[in-house]
Amino acid sequence: MPDDFKSMSKPIPYGKQSITEEDIAAVVETLQSDFLTQGPKIEEFETAFANYIGSKYAVAVANGTAALHLASMAFNVSPGQKVITTPITFSASANCVRYCGAEVLFADIDPKTYTLDLNRVEDLFRKEKNISGVVPVDFAGQAVDLEELKKITDKYGAWILEDACHAPGGYFTDSKGTQQKCGNGAFASQAIFSFHPVKHIACGEGGMITTNDEKIYKRLSKLRTHGLTKDPQEMQENHGGWYMELQELGYNYRMPDMLASLGISQLKKADAGLKRRKQIAEVYDRELKNADVLTPFYKEGHAFHLYVIQSSKRKELYDYLRTKNIFTQVHYIPVHLMPYYRQFGYKRGDFPNAESYYDRCLSLPMYPALTEDEQEYVIDCIMQFK
Repeated sequence: MPDDFKSMSKPIPYGKQSITEEDIAAVVETLQSDFLTQGPKIEEFETAFANYIGSKYAVAVANGTAALHLASMAFNVSPGQKVITTPITFSASANCVRYCGAEVLFADIDPKTYTLDLNRVEDLFRKEKNISGVVPVDFAGQAVDLEELKKITDKYGAWILEDACHAPGGYFTDSKGTQQKCGNGAFASQAIFSFHPVKHIACGEGGMITTNDEKIYKRLSKLRTHGLTKDPQEMQENHGGWYMELQELGYNYRMPDMLASLGISQLKKADAGLKRRKQIAEVYDRELKNADVLTPFYKEGHAFHLYVIQSSKRKELYDYLRTKNIFTQVHYIPVHLMPYYRQFGYKRGDFPNAESYYDRCLSLPMYPALTEDEQEYVIDCIMQFK
């Protein structure tokens, strides 16, 4: 790379989908079929995804936020209850609790992993009453140790809803030496995933809920379609083949077959995509070790949705890289500092680790289609930044 480079002619984003001719052909085939929604591709995608994750059931929905909302409903989250989550996440991880009228409690993060500090979680259980569950987030692809979290939640009769949007294919190793894949249901009763374009599996939009609980699976299947059922064994009446029964208030959170067909095609490349993400992380680790930034710590099983560095000059570095056509991002603004959550009494200083992380964090380009030349250019720009 020449020393006098100015910028790449093509912008380099922090994340980007990778769409192949096979993906396009899969969508076209569905467009030419008899079903654009509520067709056979939904079940096919659900089965393939459950097999990939290692869960018994999967329920495809409109997006990751819809997945969080329906999963909360399936846990019967309601006013008077409290649910713990992390302040370093997209706001949907907390908003799903508010959709159901319950109170959100935040726990600070571990400054090393950037995920929930489980000691702080247990502190909240000791201090607060009526905590019904925890929504841990596998932030950036770092799997939360759900075995340890479940030891805590079991003491207090609480559930776990794993937000695994960043971590399909990720895992942690349990106390018996077994690799526990994110979303497999071994410790969390439900887990959710997103298929937004920057995620590992891109459907444009879309989400998935995984579970090993048949009762939850059946309820989720109804809730995503207004609360309706056509199953004769579940209906209170049956007027004929046309009859459907509204059994509870649900939502139109269905995924179209077009998106499911793209998801099926993308899923076939998931392992290759994860391998490429790991390679990109290894290059960043090696080449940035002498830069004036802190590279991330990660455990075995990290899924590398994000590669987050920290810099004492984060704003200046962010602005400088934009002049070089490199569009990094900040993940995330602490949720408790958003105006909506400040109204409940949250303020700066409540969660020092999360706030310190936010003041320094910057997500570098990380996606399978990132070329070696593009990554070298990103690294050279960071090294030249003063």
